[in-house]
Amino acid sequence: MYLKMYEVESDTMVAVCDKRLIGKRFTQGDLVLDISENFYKGSIAKEIDVIDALNSATMANLVGPKAVKCAVDNGFVDECNVIMIEGVPHAQMIRI
Repeated sequence: MYLKMYEVESDTMVAVCDKRLIGKRFTQGDLVLDISENFYKGSIAKEIDVIDALNSATMANLVGPKAVKCAVDNGFVDECNVIMIEGVPHAQMIRI
């Protein structure tokens, strides 16, 4: 997976995507999922790295089966909040 962290004022945003999806674009109806290298391509991360980043994040964008499963399995995202765009799982997390 690729992991990229952003500091936005007092928030920490995490972007995680499966490596094989980087640079691709998926469309389904009005939904467009653009997995741009600029936004998602950070460092290569293992599941433990993603968990650590999500623990400190206030926001997250997750794309791909592996990235979303990691977030769901570790309680960051409820599975009912995962959407599919052309068969690709996508989830967002906001910690209030």
